[in-house]
Amino acid sequence: QVYVVESGGGLVQTGGSLRLSCAASTRAFSFNMYAMGWFRQAPGKEREFVAHIRWNEGVSYFADFAEGRFTISRDNAKNTAFLQMNSLKPEDTAVYHCAAATHLSASYFASSVYDAWGPGTQVTVSS
Repeated sequence: QVYVVESGGGLVQTGGSLRLSCAASTRAFSFNMYAMGWFRQAPGKEREFVAHIRWNEGVSYFADFAEGRFTISRDNAKNTAFLQMNSLKPEDTAVYHCAAATHLSASYFASSVYDAWGPGTQVTVSS
């Protein structure tokens, strides 16, 4: 079983920045990581895709609202991904969840391909 935990959320003013971390671990000897994804859910809204990074290639993909403002990086040795969020807006306020995909998939945009989810970290952007 793979465990995922996020950190780095908080309260920030409009235009500010936050860096979220996502660490994956296991009690087994090892596991395969194919992608790490970020999703968010605001109160009263459905969970939506934010971004993901294909682990081996290091290629990242973003939702339209995140393009140009958010970036993803990874530390392979630590099985950790980082979501850098800049120029934050009040509409970015949500609980941000990180997830790990430990099985190969053709696409990593859908939440259903992810096997392990973190509890989430709150991001609040004040106006």
